Amino acid sequence: MAINPHHRTPLRVLAALAAIILGLYGLLFAATTWGTAQWKPKLGLDLEGGTQIVLQPVLVGNSSVSQDQLNQARDIIVQRVDANGIAGAEVTTRNGQDIVVSMPGIPDRATEDAIRKSSQMRFRPVIEAAPGTTAPTPTATPTGTSTGPLAPPPTGTGTSTPTAKATPATTTKAGSALPGAFVRATTAPGPTATSTTTPKTTSTATPGAKATATSSPSATQGTAKPANASDPAWVTPAIAAQFQALDCVKDASALDKLVDDPAKPLVTCNDTGTEKYVLGPVEVRGDQISDAQAGYVPLSNGQPSTQVEIRLSFNSSGTDAFGKVTTRLVSLPDPRNRFAVTLDSRVLTAPVAQAAILTGQASITGNFTIASARDLANQLKFGALPMSFSLQTRDQISPTLGSEQLRMGLIAGLIGFLLVFLYSLAQYRALGLVTVLSIVIAASLTYVSIALLGWSHNFRLDMAGVTGLIVAIGVTADSFIVYFERIRDEVREGRPLRAAVDTGWRRARRTILAADGVNFLAAMILYLLASSNVRGFAFTLGLTTLIDLLVVVMFTHPLVGLLATTKFFGGGHRWSGLDRERLGAKAVRYAGRGRIAVGRPTPVANEGSVL
Repeated sequence: MAINPHHRTPLRVLAALAAIILGLYGLLFAATTWGTAQWKPKLGLDLEGGTQIVLQPVLVGNSSVSQDQLNQARDIIVQRVDANGIAGAEVTTRNGQDIVVSMPGIPDRATEDAIRKSSQMRFRPVIEAAPGTTAPTPTATPTGTSTGPLAPPPTGTGTSTPTAKATPATTTKAGSALPGAFVRATTAPGPTATSTTTPKTTSTATPGAKATATSSPSATQGTAKPANASDPAWVTPAIAAQFQALDCVKDASALDKLVDDPAKPLVTCNDTGTEKYVLGPVEVRGDQISDAQAGYVPLSNGQPSTQVEIRLSFNSSGTDAFGKVTTRLVSLPDPRNRFAVTLDSRVLTAPVAQAAILTGQASITGNFTIASARDLANQLKFGALPMSFSLQTRDQISPTLGSEQLRMGLIAGLIGFLLVFLYSLAQYRALGLVTVLSIVIAASLTYVSIALLGWSHNFRLDMAGVTGLIVAIGVTADSFIVYFERIRDEVREGRPLRAAVDTGWRRARRTILAADGVNFLAAMILYLLASSNVRGFAFTLGLTTLIDLLVVVMFTHPLVGLLATTKFFGGGHRWSGLDRERLGAKAVRYAGRGRIAVGRPTPVANEGSVL
């Protein structure tokens, strides 16, 4: 059977909408079967309960935390919570010193760490470097031979300069924004090396025995005022002893509690524990980072490699400071030509400055996965906390509203739907069924969208979001009313129904687009400026506004176009909602000589016939 040409376009549009709906539900089925998704939407803190963690600031000595610092920390934690896709979380302060984070569900440890980490990224020059594990001290045997991994000094000398570190090998990353000027060392230093350190050794030897050497940074350093952050004068005898005694493996827990004073030198290890450092004072601060992006290091052909990097952009002050530091480091000997990047007092990387970097762009590589690099980039992008925090308590909290309130909200939505249904039937007769079907299609799209967003972006539906869904019923009904009234206006002007559908759609479309555009703009502004509870309402209102526009264009309009070709609707049946006599349609007749006469409404001779 041949298909009427007037049916082809509406049928194609309806088929496309059906394919979209089936595709979304198919994706949800696959994510539920083979992934971590679930068929029902995730619920928010007020409906399901969740976890409350209390963060306590780590203070040094008799120092105290100011309210401004606490508010700044709270704002940064809010941004980090949002970046981790945790919908409906609440971040508040308590007792003027603690921060309380309430999150729906049970967050994993990585999420908690990402929220409470201070993420103080700083750039410090390297003054001393050595292997991360302390080597055994050589001892003199009765025969005068030295035991231990260090090579014995020449016979007959009372002092020696043991080689205790390596010059890191570097690689130039082709295609990177930095042409080999700031590249991470790829080879960890070992106890055999080519360059010598500044530490001096003292020895005591018995006659006929070789000297016994113990190395440490020079105790004579620190007597003069340091000229810059790379000056070895920062290494005082106390720092030299601390550096000598540090074992990155044994002292890992102590390093986690290390307090990082930016104005003083720092003795620490890298994140893998293979190298320890004496670092000079901070020269570039984390708040001078304007942007941070995670990605893969590009190859020379432009394709991404498997190595993950974090690309940093500095603001104007950071660009100036970074340029001055790298200019100075280029002329210094190893290891003082290295620039350490520290995160929460641990060294992420300590690359060699091979050229001055004046562009304000840097690339950091390390032991990153793409997921951990993105988490770190988000933390850096949203700023460093003004202090470090420790986890004070972690408790499960019950829902403040619960399933009873959710049930009442769903009942309210059902009542609203029934009222719209009854009004549509009373006002538009059978045409009102199109309104009901459109709302059902919109509801099915909204449901699957919220379920998929819960899986992909951890979106959680709270009571404010449920309120937005209920309001959306009226918003959706408004679009259909505008369209139907435009069609009826065209019928009243005497146009046949098929022409009235097309003309009415062209005129109603502008009104619907304007109304939905205003609703979406209001929802977007409310989402950006409001607090967490109101943002749930704004998000669902914006989502349903977009779905309403999709349903009107791809379901309501093509369906009405198909109905206009039927005898029941096209003939103006009295129960169709398009009865010409009931609408007071004008009679149109040909008056001769190319003239059309419009007169009073005329009754339809036979009900259901096409005029």
